[in-house]
Amino acid sequence: MVTALEIFLEIIKVTVPALIVFLTVYYMFKTFMENEQRKHAIQLRNDNKGMSFPFRMQAYERLALFCERISLSNLMLRVRDEKMNAGDFRLAMMVAIQQEYEHNISQQVYVSEELWKIIMFAKNDTINVINLVSKTLPEGASSLDFSRSVFNYLNEVKNTSLDTARSAISQEASSHL
Repeated sequence: MVTALEIFLEIIKVTVPALIVFLTVYYMFKTFMENEQRKHAIQLRNDNKGMSFPFRMQAYERLALFCERISLSNLMLRVRDEKMNAGDFRLAMMVAIQQEYEHNISQQVYVSEELWKIIMFAKNDTINVINLVSKTLPEGASSLDFSRSVFNYLNEVKNTSLDTARSAISQEASSHL
C-alpha cells in the first residue's frame, strides 16, 4: 500500500523540476521581451530622428536668417525712410523685429531649449540697444542721426548677442549632422 509520504515525495519529484523549468522559461521569455521592447524603442527613436532631421535643419536655417534680419545694420537698411524722425525709425525697427519673431516662433519646437533662450536673449538685447541709442539722441533727431548713433555703438561693441546666437545655431546644427 502506498503511503501519503510516498505520494507526497512523488509529487515533489515531478513538481520541483517542472517548477525549475517554468521559472527558467519565464526568465528567458521576460528577458527576450524586454530586449525586443528596447530594440523597438530604439528603432522608433531612429525613425523619428530621420523624419524630424529635415525640419530641424530648416529650423536652424530659419533662425540663422532671423538673426541676420534683426541685426541692426540689416534692419536699418530695410526699414529706414529718410522722411522718418528717430522716434518713428525706432518704432519701425521694433515692429520689424516683432514681426520676424512672430514669423519664426514655431522653430522653437525643433531646437534645444538652451538655443531658444540664446535666440530670445539676442532678440531682447537688440531691442534694448535700439532703446538705449534712442535715449541718447536729442529731441527731433532724424532717422539718419539714429542710424549714425547705432553704427557708432556697433563699432564700439566687438561681439554682439546676435553673433553669439549665430555661433550657437551653428554649433547645435553641426552636432546633429
